Amino acid sequence: MTQTRIIKKYPNRRLYDTGISSYITLEDVRQLIVDREEFVVRDAKTGGDLTRNVLMQIIAEHEEHGQPIFTNELLVQVIRFRGDSLQGLLGGFLERSLQFFLDQQQQFRGHVGNLVGQAPWGLLNQLAERNLEIWRSLQSGLGNVASPPPKARAKAREKSAAKSRTR
Repeated sequence: MTQTRIIKKYPNRRLYDTGISSYITLEDVRQLIVDREEFVVRDAKTGGDLTRNVLMQIIAEHEEHGQPIFTNELLVQVIRFRGDSLQGLLGGFLERSLQFFLDQQQQFRGHVGNLVGQAPWGLLNQLAERNLEIWRSLQSGLGNVASPPPKARAKAREKSAAKSRTR
């Protein structure tokens, strides 16, 4: 198992990678992420964890240049969601959704590799149907958070049935 690299951030905004004893750039940190290297960014003075700040900085810089991932509308919605009572659920939902997307992407690439002798539309239909099933199960799981427990639903059905019998 590789050891977590410690990157120190100095007040002059320079980043120092203690693993290679050298100053690095944000692009170097991005490459660590792409290479799946574990690291933590610490304030050189206080030792506080600045990893999240550096990750947000990398995202902001990459959103400015080239094709952005986050639309203005998505960013507005995220900002509006701050402070909502369900704010904690959003992060987990986005994380699971992205992982689901990445898993589907990997499956798709695997299927495309096995495409020899198979009609591509059939494969795409299979993937679309599987996607739909998973999204439905995910949505029903989220819907159950707000719905009453099964016993409460059963009692409500019994009351409704009793009312209709007495009429």
